Amino acid sequence: MQGRNIIIFAVLAIALAIVFLLQLVFGSVNIPFSEVLSILQGNSNNEAWSNIVIEARLPGALAALLAGAGLSVSGLQMQTMFRNPVAGPYVLGISAGASLGVAILIMASTAIGITNEVRLMSSWSIILAAALGAVLIFLVNFAISFRLNDVVAILIIGLMIGGGISALIEILQSITSNEALKQYVLWTFGSFRYTNLSQIGYLAGVTVVGLVFSYALSKPLNLLLLGDTYATTSGLNVQRAKMMIVLCTSILAGSITAFCGPIGFVGLAVPHVARSLFKSADHRILTPACALMGAIICCICNIVSSTPGTDYVLPVNAITSLLGAPIVIWIILKQRRL
Repeated sequence: MQGRNIIIFAVLAIALAIVFLLQLVFGSVNIPFSEVLSILQGNSNNEAWSNIVIEARLPGALAALLAGAGLSVSGLQMQTMFRNPVAGPYVLGISAGASLGVAILIMASTAIGITNEVRLMSSWSIILAAALGAVLIFLVNFAISFRLNDVVAILIIGLMIGGGISALIEILQSITSNEALKQYVLWTFGSFRYTNLSQIGYLAGVTVVGLVFSYALSKPLNLLLLGDTYATTSGLNVQRAKMMIVLCTSILAGSITAFCGPIGFVGLAVPHVARSLFKSADHRILTPACALMGAIICCICNIVSSTPGTDYVLPVNAITSLLGAPIVIWIILKQRRL
């Protein structure tokens, strides 16, 4: 079985390298693969193509890789901690919290007369607002869930909080300007092209830290699979372990949502595919597996969203949902043996 896993990991790594490079090839202007390699090596004489690859496509490709890995791993952690197959990085309100933060920044500030120049001093303002909203709402949800210790109640409360936030956002949408409303709606579509090279460094640093932290939590997660009682009798401090998992998920999902917008279904679907492919529940295997598979899927979605050969750019959120929903349905039907 170990040899089989090594082969699968090798295939996934090769597939990731291929789809990553294809993101640099396809777009409104298709650039030959050989030219992309020359540009990455610094040997290209075509300045226009070099600018397209380095300034436009490379940041988006890196963001897709990081977002796919981070969301998939955080989804795996949530499904394990709550022992719920439909839990994901956003199930308790991260996406809603991030949306509220951005809505307040873009639409509420417009409603009270703050100009664009003051409100959007830099692109970092949206990133910071989304990150603060995501982390705050998630921690509030976790505080409630830790007190109740009931999965069904936790999920219901999470849905109610998400519904309340959606209502607040709708109120803001009704009183804001058309320009601010359009800007907010575009953000909710999700995109791996929001970031530039200077911002990718920060996203990569935070995501790598979160992924390393996630792998270090493999043993506590394996114990939590068997229930809190078993984990406690095995010497695990369950409360501390859950706090670390929450912190790790907040780092990954919160930062990715802040930089890329809400990206749906990746964190929900990929852990199920990883379990089916590797036939294992060991997080020492599933964590890197989810990271690789999530990165591959998001890179593919980024290619599709760019609609190669045209000037159209489709919402990434729509592509990931169209791909992820059938996967989740297939997993459920397979488990039910229908």
